Parts: sequence; C-alpha cells; structure tokens
Amino acid sequence: MKSYCLEAMDAAKALGAGYADVRIIDYRREAVALRNGCPCNLTSSQSLGAGIRVLVNGAWGFASTNQVSTASLKETAAKAVAIARASAQVKKQDVKLAPKPAVEDFWGTPFTIDPFRVSLEEKLGLLSRIDAVLRKKPEVKVASSAMQFAREKQWYMDSDGSFIVQDLLRSGAGFSATAVGGGEVQIRSYPQSWGGNHKAMGYEIVTAYDLLGNAERIRDEAVALLTAPECPSGKKDLILDGPQLALQIHESVGHPNELDRVLGFEANYAGRSFMVPELHRTGFQYGSEIVNLVADCTVPGGLATFGYDDDGVRAERFHVVQNGIHRNWFTTRETAPLVGLERSNGCNRADGFNNIPITRIPNLSLMPGSWTYDDLIADTRDGIIMEVNKSWSIDQMRRNFQFGCEIGRVVKNGRITGIVRNPNYQGDTPVFWGNCDAICNQDYWDLWGVINCGKGQPGQTAEMSHGGAPTRFRNVEVGIRG
Repeated sequence: MKSYCLEAMDAAKALGAGYADVRIIDYRREAVALRNGCPCNLTSSQSLGAGIRVLVNGAWGFASTNQVSTASLKETAAKAVAIARASAQVKKQDVKLAPKPAVEDFWGTPFTIDPFRVSLEEKLGLLSRIDAVLRKKPEVKVASSAMQFAREKQWYMDSDGSFIVQDLLRSGAGFSATAVGGGEVQIRSYPQSWGGNHKAMGYEIVTAYDLLGNAERIRDEAVALLTAPECPSGKKDLILDGPQLALQIHESVGHPNELDRVLGFEANYAGRSFMVPELHRTGFQYGSEIVNLVADCTVPGGLATFGYDDDGVRAERFHVVQNGIHRNWFTTRETAPLVGLERSNGCNRADGFNNIPITRIPNLSLMPGSWTYDDLIADTRDGIIMEVNKSWSIDQMRRNFQFGCEIGRVVKNGRITGIVRNPNYQGDTPVFWGNCDAICNQDYWDLWGVINCGKGQPGQTAEMSHGGAPTRFRNVEVGIRG
C-alpha cells in the first residue's frame, strides 16, 4: 500500500498541491442480532478505498475512490486538485495548518480474541441463551440481543513526510427486554442502551460483562417498571450511573467543545456552542472544583483510542475542564491556529475513506473521585438514582437539556427504598456541572462507548468513549411532565 500512497502524493504535488494527504482504508464489519429468538441482522461486509485531501491556493479539495489502483489514484488526485482550485475562488481566508513532526509508525489495538475468528454458531448460541431467559416472563413482548465488530486497517501518508499504518479493532454486545402491560411499555437494557457497550478490544468484551448472568435481573426490572410509580417531580439530588453519565458528558461537554462549532464553521445536527473564546479567556467555571474532564485518545479500550488522528497528529491526553475551569477545546491542524494555539491536540477524524476529516469528540471522561457507592447512597437524604439512557434533548448552543432514563431508584435518608418509572431530569450545562459534589472512585469507573455520533453534511458517524463512575449532582429538577 505504501507505493500506492506515494503515487497519490506524487500526482497531487505534480498538479500543484501545496499540501496533500491520502488515507487508504480496508474496513471489515460484522453484526449478529436476534429479536424474539429469530435472527434479524446477520451481516458481514468489507470495503476498500482511498481518500485524497489537498490544499491548493489556500483552499481544500477532497476526492475519493473505491478502486485502489495507480490509474484511479491519479484520477482522484486530479479531482481533489480541481475542487481545491474551484474552492479557492470563493475562500474568505487561506487555510493554515499548525506544524507537526513527520513520523513513520505503526499502531494497533491490543486484543486477546479476534472476533472474526469466533464462529457464528458460538455467537448465536450465546444470544439464544440470553433470549430464552428474557422471554420466560409473558410480559416481555420484545427481546433483542446483538453483537457488532469492526476492524479498520489504515495506511496514511502526507506531503509533510509522514507514513503511518494503523490496525483498529472495535467490539461490542448487549441486550434489552421490552415489557408491556396495563397500558405501559417499559424497556431495560444491559450493559447500556442503544446496542450495548462497545470498546476497542476483541471478543473478550462479550464475557467481560457477563451478559447471560444479568439477563434475569434485567428482565425482572423491565416487568417491575410496568407497575412502578411515576418519577416524582421537584428538586432532588440526582445520582447518575456510568452509562447515563456518558451521554451527559457527550452532549453537554463533548459537542460544545468541538472548536469548529465554537467558531461557527459547523452547526449541523448538534448546533453550535456556548463555549466561545471570550468565555475561555476569563477562566470560565464549567463545573465545581471536583470536576475534571479529560480527553484521552490513548486510554486502553476507548473507541477513539488510536495512534494518530487523520491529520497524522499523535494521540494525546489533555484536560478539557480542570478543577472546574475550562482549559481546552478539541482542535485540528486547521482550527488550532485560529484561536492562537501552536499545535493540534489530534481530534480530526473521517468516517471511512470517502469522507473528508472533520473535528470529532475524542474519548472524554469524568475522572473518578474518592467515594464508594455505598457511602454515596448513605450520604444522600432525598434523591433519585437514574440509570441507562432512554431519551435526550439539548438546545442548539448546548446549554439547556433534558434526559430520560430507563429506571429510577428512590433514595431516602441514605437507603434505596424502591424504583420509579419514566425518570427524567433537566438542567443548564454550567449550573448542572457546578452542582456536582460527589464522584465514586476508580473501582466503579468504566468506559462507555458511543457508536452513533452523527455530524456534518454529508453526514458522518464517529465512535468515542466516555468514562465515568456514579456521580451526584445537587438540587436538580426531576420528573418533568410533558
């Protein structure tokens, strides 16, 4: 593949590109899913192609091809250059890239069991056993279980002198039970909703969460929710479990710190951002003093864990919020100089070979605190624990939000006294994070994957993980009625 990359570089430079990069990607996916005992998704796919990005006269051009050959790469390079020349006619300013070192390197996802070598019979067998447990109670009308695996092999080269090969593996699994009765429909999922949990690892993730061992509990909770009381309304102390905290991080910290949104270059799907440079320069208080939100594309198991981003910038770890104060946005080689930064922190990624890289949320986590879970409950007088996301809504500037969860657990005078259905809460981003007063310790911390983060037009999907442990927020409005 290196020779193909060189041919693409040579073709782009010969046509006048001042900068060029090429990504050749071999992508393999597999999905296995059951619905009420019947296979509903058994797919296996593979794609191979190349994307070429160039700068001509200070403007970007991009083109891609699903034919990795000398002739096709030269033709694609010519298209990218032609698009860049046309774009230069209407540019507002020249694109300037932050510097980075030239590197030659290989990086691969560590794993124990290659999921593509595990038989379909074994995968379906486990899902079938889970399904049988979920459907033992007649109230469960829909039982769904699934596994997904993806392997991306990437060859990257740029005209700055880098050549990087990466082999990225992602695996995940989960299930849900939907119970119906008395005019109610309730769902419980494990280990989290929207397809289960996913990490950058091998098939070993399937056994790590003891899916079969948790099926009976999840089924019974779905049924119990049918007759549980509604979530009470009013101001309560709120404890979020890891999966719900992950989406809270994603929506109220992840998206508002994508620098292209901050600068107004991007507003599709998730809107813009309140976290503008003027706030940053004043030392904006994003949360309480115990809130440390860290971006880390080197953390083991993260879906956005890699060696280098699609600018060829090495993955790194940095604070977005440190002791409650805003410190950094997510930047690329193009956007970093626009706010006076000398270099990118490696957040440029594309969805496959046929999309241009854009700013994406990295792995972003709330660092653990010092509490045990039992002590956190014992210290809560009037609160609700909310677990596993069910719905979300947030405004175009990423400030005002409302989330719904699958199950609520009522805490009175330091004890869990029962469950409630349809729990939900709302808040304002900096006020909410400012009310964070307790975080459980490392023993309760885990990474939770997001596999469906949409952005851009044409739309792109990206994956990332958010780490967290059960966390308490004081004086939160819960039980909002429609």
